[in-house]
Order: sequence, then C-alpha cells, then structure tokens
Amino acid sequence: MIKPNTDLPSLKLPLITDKTWELSGQQSETFTVLVFYRGLHCPVCKAYLEDLATKLKDFNKRGVKVIAISSDSEERAKKSGDTWNVPELSIAYNLTEDKARAFGLFISNGISDKEPNVFSEPGVFLVRPDNTLYASAIQTMPFARPNWNDILNAIDYINKNDYPARGGK
Repeated sequence: MIKPNTDLPSLKLPLITDKTWELSGQQSETFTVLVFYRGLHCPVCKAYLEDLATKLKDFNKRGVKVIAISSDSEERAKKSGDTWNVPELSIAYNLTEDKARAFGLFISNGISDKEPNVFSEPGVFLVRPDNTLYASAIQTMPFARPNWNDILNAIDYINKNDYPARGGK
C-alpha cells in the first residue's frame, strides 16, 4: 500500500492516440488524477469513464490533469476509445501486473471469454505535482467507486483550506 505524502512508482504508458504518457512529466497546477479501470469488458467502467468525460472541463478549471489507465492491450483500449463516449479523455493501456501491484491495485483473473486472463481492479489516485500521493480509493471489484462531483468538491475544499493529506501513519 502506498501511503499519502510518499512518492508514487514511476509510470510510463502508451496512449490510444499513439503518444506516450508519463506521470513524472505531468505539469498539473494542483493534481493529476489517475483512474485505473478494469478494461473494455467492464460496463461499470464504461459508465464511470463516460461520466468522467462530461466533467473534464471542471477538472481542467481546477488545474487538474486526468488519465484513464488499464491493462488492456492496444487493440482493446483503442476500441474503448472508439466505442465509449469519452472523446477528450486520455486513455493509457498496457499496465503490467507488476506495475498495478506496485500501485496497490487488486488483480483478478478473467471469468468469461469477454475478460482478459488477468487485469487490475479499479483505483482512483490524486497525485500532487511533485508525484506524491495525496489520496487514493482502491476497489476489489467494479462497484462502489468515488463520485466525480464528490472528488471535484474535495479538490475545492483541499485547495481553499490547504487541507493536508491524511492516513500517512
């Protein structure tokens, strides 16, 4: 488990736009939000990321960068980008099992033909500009994820009150 106020592991992944994304290269004013999702096979992920895509301007107004990350292959990730209503959301793929574990994500084996053999379960990380963890929410299954409006309100509160990261003991 990564504790708040500690450095996150390095993370460099390909994007569905044929570019490369790297955590250490983010120049956010306040936070970078890492949204780890299960992959193309997950209808809950689809709805969650489509909801997020409608709020990207709200995150941008707060100086927050957002990326969605999965262990999907390039083909599956690009299909998500093409068929889900997420036109402006940055989507990264090829998250390895080792890297997912380094972030403390839970790992599952596929249970149907639609699922990859192995994939990571969801997680949302708020990362400071210095690449330290501010907060995270990690799930063992697709359900009960943090609400985007709650996260936006939390970011407002954090910034207004200079609220410190909690849970670092």
